[in-house]
Amino acid sequence: MKHPVLLPLLGGLLLATAAIAQPSVPAAPAKAASDTYFGVKVDDPYRNLENLQDPAVASWMKAQSEYARRTLDAIPGRQGLIDQMVAIDKRKAARVSDLRVADNDRYFYYKSRPQDQQPKLYCRDGYKGAEVLLFDPESFEPGKVYNINGFAPSPDGSKVSFGVSEKGTELGRTLIIDVKTRKLYPEQIPLNRGGGEWLPDNQTLAYLPYNNGDLKDMAARQNTQCRLHRLGTPVAQDQPIFSNQLYPKLGIKPSDYPYAGIDRDTKLAYGFLYSVDRYINVFFAPAAALTKPNIPWQPLFRPADEVTNFVTDEQHIYFVTSRNTPRQKLMRMPAARPNVATAEVLVPESADESIMDEQLKSTKDGVYFVRSRNGVEARLYFVPRGSKAAQELKLPQPAGRIELTSKNAQSSDVWVTLGGWTTDRQRYRYSPASRQFTPEPLSSEAQYPEFTGLVVEEVLVPSHDGVQVPLSLVYKKGLKRDGAAPTLMVGYGAYSVSMEPTFMPPFLLWTQQGGVLAVPHVRGGGELGEAWHKAGQKTTKPNTWKDLIACAEYLTKNNYTAPGKIAINGGSAGGILIGRAMTERPDLFAVAIPEVGCLNAVRMENSPNGPVNVPEFGTMTKEDEAKALLEMDAYHHLKLGTQYPATLVTAGFNDPRVIAWQPAKFAARLQASNAGSKPVLFFTDYEAGHGMGDSRLKQFESIADLMAFGLWQTGAPAFQPDKVAVK
Repeated sequence: MKHPVLLPLLGGLLLATAAIAQPSVPAAPAKAASDTYFGVKVDDPYRNLENLQDPAVASWMKAQSEYARRTLDAIPGRQGLIDQMVAIDKRKAARVSDLRVADNDRYFYYKSRPQDQQPKLYCRDGYKGAEVLLFDPESFEPGKVYNINGFAPSPDGSKVSFGVSEKGTELGRTLIIDVKTRKLYPEQIPLNRGGGEWLPDNQTLAYLPYNNGDLKDMAARQNTQCRLHRLGTPVAQDQPIFSNQLYPKLGIKPSDYPYAGIDRDTKLAYGFLYSVDRYINVFFAPAAALTKPNIPWQPLFRPADEVTNFVTDEQHIYFVTSRNTPRQKLMRMPAARPNVATAEVLVPESADESIMDEQLKSTKDGVYFVRSRNGVEARLYFVPRGSKAAQELKLPQPAGRIELTSKNAQSSDVWVTLGGWTTDRQRYRYSPASRQFTPEPLSSEAQYPEFTGLVVEEVLVPSHDGVQVPLSLVYKKGLKRDGAAPTLMVGYGAYSVSMEPTFMPPFLLWTQQGGVLAVPHVRGGGELGEAWHKAGQKTTKPNTWKDLIACAEYLTKNNYTAPGKIAINGGSAGGILIGRAMTERPDLFAVAIPEVGCLNAVRMENSPNGPVNVPEFGTMTKEDEAKALLEMDAYHHLKLGTQYPATLVTAGFNDPRVIAWQPAKFAARLQASNAGSKPVLFFTDYEAGHGMGDSRLKQFESIADLMAFGLWQTGAPAFQPDKVAVK
């Protein structure tokens, strides 16, 4: 999440204690266009900003970024926030994430120390094995700043493939390293993200490259083809194995990402058609056919089956579905005769808990899965092999969220990581034989005394239509209900992503200023199951921002805060949430901070990452979905002469997900429409993308930007830039 800037003024800018007038930064160059969608004419006054190579557009964006940077840097308290974040971060000698365990019990993971700006790739043999540094992206090529954008160990743990990229592009090349010798293989796979996927032979890698390296080119991600690379052979000779060109009868769309691999448990090859659609689209064939021409693909799961995840063992395919089941159920079918129509229910739907489908693991003992109540109270369940009875496992501590890691379906090994809003992640190994959880921390332990007195309150808020919306609140014990607390509301509401309880010290620093950190679990997320997701998608999308508005009104009605004290923040698809909340109720919010946000949904399909997002938001080629996209488009809901909240709009120039012209157009029109005196800042980070791959310090700086801006505009005393000039 980045923040680019605005223009150096000729002289000094005096920042007032409260709202300030927008200074004479240059207005955006405008060249109006218009479109007619199903009889509705839509004016687009800043269509020309979509040409990011236009010198006038580039000059305006840079001037905006320079000014925003100067303004943000001048806020008292911002540097103090960064210093606190750095000091808190140093309490952990090491932080480990993304654990993968190979068949030989070799652990692979990212690890970062306080002095590391980028996580490094490590391994060790077993939990107590000696740690080995495999790859350091900071010292890979002198003079360049890389990050690892994904990795994949071979099943036998003898090698690991991983992607490296620069400046937040998320696209680069895939490297392969031999674990024993720690030497890179000579071949490098270009135009790829992540490490690909190993086949069971431990010698062959499936991967999906882009067509070219221009992330702003619509053709780069259209009609892609999955390929196979065998170690020791030239990458130029890699052949495509799964694509629309090879299998036109499968209905593969140009925007689909076709991916194929082999499942060693069921001895089947699987072909996946990836998009943002929650409902997976998967084909299967005999494993031996994957390396031969004319693979006899057959449907395994179609979108109509509403399957969201599946795992396997030697006998069964287990899958989660929401078809006719709002909170999901777990089913299984024989791997020898896979047929969704004849699959049996293994675990029926719960009345008040939703299956968190990403946390589904198969071991030799059975299947583990996680359910959650309102997305904030997680529970762990286990179905033994040969049984249809789900058992709840008693956790060693209450959990807001649960993450599962397993080795394979031939092992009993399973690890459980628990966390919450104010409790750091705790990792345990679970033994099904003894039903015991044994602590196995990989990250260093740390204490956070400044957060020990925080109160976590989970409430339900009636929305505009009477539906009860979960709202999580975190604040200091003894908070006075006098409407004076600055409140930061952080939301998302898309793709069925749940805002699960996560310990994030940088954001908890808001509470140290006497503020309330609020997380509204709006529709479009997955907190209450797939029905909750569908209720904030396409034509039902208005529920997403109306839920946030209802939660803000609840906070004011109950004297936690007041309209002049509320800041709202969300990134990426959360830009729809923030953009439409502030345009629908500009009077309710003091601050709005959409980061790298989708703010011009009508034109989303005209950006490289737009077509693949049609399943979530809709298409302009269908009348009902076109109207829905127009309704969720914050850019088109800006009204001339309206007093809008203080706003910080950010973009990443290398963003492969939300192209930079979306926030640019919104910022330009907002500045032109705003009749109030509150600042509207637009910051583009030219060294970053969507936030992935940011250095540790850049992450802290970005969070400090949004918090300092929010605390300034909500009146926090330590952040008022009285008599501070920006030169």
